[in-house]
Amino acid sequence: MGLLTFKKGIHPGDKKDLSMHKAIQDLLPKGNLVFPMQQHIGAPCDPLVKKGDRVCVGQKIGESKAFVSAPIYSSISGTVLDVTPRLHSNGTMVSSVIIENDNIYEEVLTMVPHSDYEKLSKNELLAIIKEAGIVGMGGAGFPTHIKLNPPEGKVIDSIIINAAECEPYLTCDYRMLLEKTDEIAEGLKIILQMFPGVKGYIAIETNKPDAIEAMKKATANINNVEVTSMLTKYPQGAEKQLIYAITGRELSSGKLPADVSCIVQNVDTVFEIFNAVVNGKPLIERVLTVTGEAIKEPLNLRVKFGTSMSEVIEAAGGFKEDPVKVISGGPMMGTTLSSLDVPVIKGTSGILCLTKEQAKLEQESSCIRCGKCMSVCPMFLNPTKLNSLVLRGEYEVFEEYHGMDCIECACCSYVCPAKRHLTQTCREGKRTININRRKK
Repeated sequence: MGLLTFKKGIHPGDKKDLSMHKAIQDLLPKGNLVFPMQQHIGAPCDPLVKKGDRVCVGQKIGESKAFVSAPIYSSISGTVLDVTPRLHSNGTMVSSVIIENDNIYEEVLTMVPHSDYEKLSKNELLAIIKEAGIVGMGGAGFPTHIKLNPPEGKVIDSIIINAAECEPYLTCDYRMLLEKTDEIAEGLKIILQMFPGVKGYIAIETNKPDAIEAMKKATANINNVEVTSMLTKYPQGAEKQLIYAITGRELSSGKLPADVSCIVQNVDTVFEIFNAVVNGKPLIERVLTVTGEAIKEPLNLRVKFGTSMSEVIEAAGGFKEDPVKVISGGPMMGTTLSSLDVPVIKGTSGILCLTKEQAKLEQESSCIRCGKCMSVCPMFLNPTKLNSLVLRGEYEVFEEYHGMDCIECACCSYVCPAKRHLTQTCREGKRTININRRKK
């Protein structure tokens, strides 16, 4: 029997050797910190502080009454300098709380530790997770308390922990698996307690054999948990592809994991569930990878939210040559940054700095109808057709061809011999359609 995987996909060089052997280091920020009030899918938070207020580590500084949202906490102590729009890593201006760092790191206790969490009900655990501000740490940023509370009538039988980390260059999940093994196992136990009788899976690609063994050892005494070895292939960690690889169930267009009885959580999210429930700690920092051929010393760093990305790069020794491109996240699905003066937020899994050689953008030529894009698309789409529809502005037909199902994994762009900007046009098509829907 072969290794678990999904249909189609690609095998890019993983480039993980740059940072995979670098143990996690803590980074204490030097300058002022910026906390965008939008760090999650859903409604942005309303600031709870104003200019001149003193705040402490773990103090709630943003919250929304909307159903889909997640509170934001200060990661430092200091004085609020302003509440004003600032540049976000997604390129937009977002209302942000700017705090002057006093370098004291005075804490305030706002949550209660529960080492005896076995006594807590599902609703009590969900309330703790919500209060802690936990969202999907893989980049999507969907509030975790909602994901763990599927609609009535949805029967869950599989909890899948996404530890594939299929994006090239990134190694923060891998280091967490090695260094926070027991905590991740305990976090999974907490989730399983909310869904009695379900099967738990920890999905790890085979290019991380030591992480597979570590998690097998840590979960040996947990009932109904399986550490699964996944074929190293991209995008193995995409939600729909991971569900298919583990369960064989196909998630049709417009459906959610709960519709096929699954819940998928990123491995860092599971750690933060442990941290919130057992230690009573809100989400104020994360581990990220700063890497790429333009970086002097690729590292895995635990960074406090609000820290400027320029400070993170400085902690890695700065640039050994000027980067042509800096990306928040990985090379396939990350966001190109227009400035380094943007803060680390909940979804910042990495900072990738590429040289001219790595970031070379080839000139587009005419499609040669080779079909390679179709042969690798994990969503079974026709990327070249979608590309032409967007270029002609035929958005209704784009939807008819299921363009909105594109997961923007960039497999098509990667293999295209004509160097067509297939992913970029699909992304633009989806964005235009969503904007038009909001206008109606």
